[in-house]
Amino acid sequence: MAWREAIADEKVKRFSGDEYWGKPLTGFGDPSAWLLLVGLAPAAHGGNRTGRMFTGDESGNWLFRALHHAGFANQPESVHREDGLRLKGCYITATLRCAPPQNKPTTAERSACRPFLLQELSLLKHVRVVVGLGKIGFEAALKAYADAGRITISRKPRFGHEATYVFDGLTFISSYHPSQQNTFTGKLTRPMFDKIFRMAKQVGRV
Repeated sequence: MAWREAIADEKVKRFSGDEYWGKPLTGFGDPSAWLLLVGLAPAAHGGNRTGRMFTGDESGNWLFRALHHAGFANQPESVHREDGLRLKGCYITATLRCAPPQNKPTTAERSACRPFLLQELSLLKHVRVVVGLGKIGFEAALKAYADAGRITISRKPRFGHEATYVFDGLTFISSYHPSQQNTFTGKLTRPMFDKIFRMAKQVGRV
């Protein structure tokens, strides 16, 4: 919490004129969503600045371009909370509610934020497909659904891009996170990311 607030006070030069949100974030999207995305945490100068997850940073640019391309978002970019973005059939949340130092959450931080994730899952009654954005998001989604008694896991699934698992009728797909570390190096390409949402639509059809 102290780090999140310090970042909001100190800012960075390119956003020196912005008023940072600097508070915890909730998920957002369609309350009737059948697709749930679980990421890591708000970015220090993205969601922590704008007040909406995956908004105002390069990861968000990648995510919303892909969601728009797949028909889950009404526009391909997410700049600020009042930019008119709407999601259809999709809800976005994260393992942590606050930006952690160096994007490396501690076990204590994950535990402290888990009740909020569990509460969101309890309200999302129509989810059929869960996409974990990055290993932490993927594992947090599995643990949350297991803790909620929604699924039973006999063997821990291995994270890998496009790896797919089905537990008690709920499909989990793992994806590399659209972080700059992955996208700038080519570990995650646009065709690779687009394929994740094609897969989600294919298995999520009723």
